[in-house]
Amino acid sequence: MGAGHSHHHHGAESFDGMSVDYKRRLWAVIALNAVMFGVEMGAGRLAGSLALQADALDFFGDALTYGISMAVIGAGLRTRSTAALAKGISLLGMGLWVFGSTVYTVFYVTTPEAEVMGIVGFLALLTNLASVLLLVRYKDGDANVRSVWLCSRNDAIGNIAVMIAALGVWGTATGWPDLIVAGIMAGLFLTSSWQIIGQSLAERRGLT
Repeated sequence: MGAGHSHHHHGAESFDGMSVDYKRRLWAVIALNAVMFGVEMGAGRLAGSLALQADALDFFGDALTYGISMAVIGAGLRTRSTAALAKGISLLGMGLWVFGSTVYTVFYVTTPEAEVMGIVGFLALLTNLASVLLLVRYKDGDANVRSVWLCSRNDAIGNIAVMIAALGVWGTATGWPDLIVAGIMAGLFLTSSWQIIGQSLAERRGLT
């Protein structure tokens, strides 16, 4: 892994997704994420939970992200880094949306339904753990492959947070734990988007 290599070689350090196995796993993960988006957004609205809705948005973003990743596998580095950049920017948008909703809701705190949050959070966690297990073999790749891994990992963290929020809501009978978790998730979106945007810009600079 010498830093002096300017020539392109596809070593283990820059796996670009060109494998039937990886694509098969990615399709499975896209399907899982799309289904969970529907389940969680519905449940989040029913339960009045912002943390659940933030997590659902995350699933939606991922299904979209993985779809883009799938589309640019095997494309030139410029295309792949542009796709990663787009994903970084969409994560940024989601982070800002969740952050804004959280701030807004602080002034209208209603208590979400802890049971629904807990059950759906657990379902979502199982979904994400399955995704992480499917993708863990491919966690180190170019910005495109790596962004897929980072999103899956963040999701699992997000779900654990939703379940902690559900416990908090149930324990305190207030909506604050839900808001705090939604705020933390917004922070997670923002830091990940920063990482992905940074890596994709670095890859683009390497092209010129």
